[in-house]
Amino acid sequence: MPSLPGKEETHPGEQAASPALLFFAANNFSGMVQKLDQKLPVANEYLLLSGGVREGVVDLDLDELNVYARGTDYDMDFTLLVPALKLHDRNQPVTLDMRHSALCHSWLSLRLFDEGTISKWKDCCTIVDHINGATNYFFSPTKVADWFYDSISIVLSEIQKKPQRGMPKVEKVEKNGTIISIILGVGSSRMLYDIVPVVSFKGWPAVAQSWLMENHFWDGKITEEEVISGFYLVPACSYKGKKDNEWRLSFARSEVQLKKCISSSLMQAYQACKAIIIKLLSRPKAISPYHLRSMMLWACDRLPANYLAQEDYAAHFLLGLIDDLQHCLVNKMCPNYFIPQCNMLEHLSEETVMLHARKLSSVRSDPAEHLRTAIEHVKAANRLTLELQRRGSTTSIPSPQSDGGDPNQPDDRLAKKLQQLVTENPGKSISVFINPDDVTRPHFRIDDKFF
Repeated sequence: MPSLPGKEETHPGEQAASPALLFFAANNFSGMVQKLDQKLPVANEYLLLSGGVREGVVDLDLDELNVYARGTDYDMDFTLLVPALKLHDRNQPVTLDMRHSALCHSWLSLRLFDEGTISKWKDCCTIVDHINGATNYFFSPTKVADWFYDSISIVLSEIQKKPQRGMPKVEKVEKNGTIISIILGVGSSRMLYDIVPVVSFKGWPAVAQSWLMENHFWDGKITEEEVISGFYLVPACSYKGKKDNEWRLSFARSEVQLKKCISSSLMQAYQACKAIIIKLLSRPKAISPYHLRSMMLWACDRLPANYLAQEDYAAHFLLGLIDDLQHCLVNKMCPNYFIPQCNMLEHLSEETVMLHARKLSSVRSDPAEHLRTAIEHVKAANRLTLELQRRGSTTSIPSPQSDGGDPNQPDDRLAKKLQQLVTENPGKSISVFINPDDVTRPHFRIDDKFF
């Protein structure tokens, strides 16, 4: 069944949108930034995620993000993780200082680094002098982001002075907190890149070691080495943290691997659910698509593999995700998938919880209608993109989101299936995710009757 426009994570070197754009954004920008003051690693590795920061592809959830609209401002969006520090050497001393941070967050001390590294990054550190006279340098996410934006601005200015044939046109550059958003035009398409300066690590952090001891849905499908190949620190602090010092642990590389093990029908339900809630629950800020992704991963661990593999269960999965989301909201409990002791919703006020719970109840009463509305918004954005292309170019270059038979183009069959399920059982509670230990019964129920 065709789905809402998908969000595929890709590794460096894989095709995503346009190879020229990927090369330009990842290598040209960052390579030119590295040449300015030699701060970035010479041999660097970038992770490109399809979908911008606003789509929840990484756990950032920043207040400062400007609102962009697909169709009006861009046609496709990506997140590019650019390592400012790359700590891949087993002999490289690293001090993750979690004494001052909430769970899933850390300060990064450069105290044990060599003098060359400290000298290079000193202007991007906060300095703490101890009683014994020692000076400790903490890598600052806000100062690193400021430096990166200034450097990117210099590079873009040079590019605009000396445009090169075939290179994308820079249409917009903005700094949103610790994120740099760039909109590039190539042909008649516009690509939004949210560029995130990060700290890259090989291996696995000690704080998440216990997660590896549990059984997971991906066991036997991919190797543990693939899952724990590396992690990041991203520039985002906790709700009570110190912005100048606190980074958030991110497992984006692992999530790319885990996605390979999720069935297409569950991914379709996730995309549909995200399309419904992304605007509905955006103000006041409470639930992001990243929360929904975490709930989906927990559901994969909780439910039988043969149930999750059902190809025609997308409608049931969508209802289950909405129910899970409602449950997490009401209980103010959404554990981080990799660090379960970290509750990502504990900061919510009762007022915010009840407001969003009421909104979700409205969705749950008629999910098909909300899904149709989301689909119409996507189609409207596609039509607007095509219209802008016709006005701005005499060359007919199809948009990545055009209506021309794109297999990822949404239709309303999922909405119709949902409508049938709900209308045939008016006023009844339709629960989809039942006890995974009881695999002898069918895996959804209406009120107390199992089917």
